[in-house]
Amino acid sequence: MTSIKEIKQLISVYRIDAKEARLRGDWQRCWQLLEDAHVLSQPWAWPHIQVHGSMLVAGWRSRDIREVQGQILRLIVGGPASAIGKYPVGNTGRARIPATQPMPIAGELAEVLQRAGQRID
Repeated sequence: MTSIKEIKQLISVYRIDAKEARLRGDWQRCWQLLEDAHVLSQPWAWPHIQVHGSMLVAGWRSRDIREVQGQILRLIVGGPASAIGKYPVGNTGRARIPATQPMPIAGELAEVLQRAGQRID
């Protein structure tokens, strides 16, 4: 079984790698890493909020006003939703995706969450 500590470390690695991609100007890679980190972070309030904070920074740096607005809203509701277990499983956390829309989870991420005893559907 994967521990919560191991998942939180993985989320941190994704966020650091996303920052490095952002600094290189590789926005596609940056957002993919942040989306993956978001999917993993949803069951836990603080990591979930941290990922949305990283998404807010990426939206700001890329001058994407829609993303900035969406991330501000998600920063407000994401943590409490995770704390009470009411989050849309698999949602990538981007502003272009409805905040309440569940989504399928990619194979590797689903396996990590399953090993940690988290729901994937």
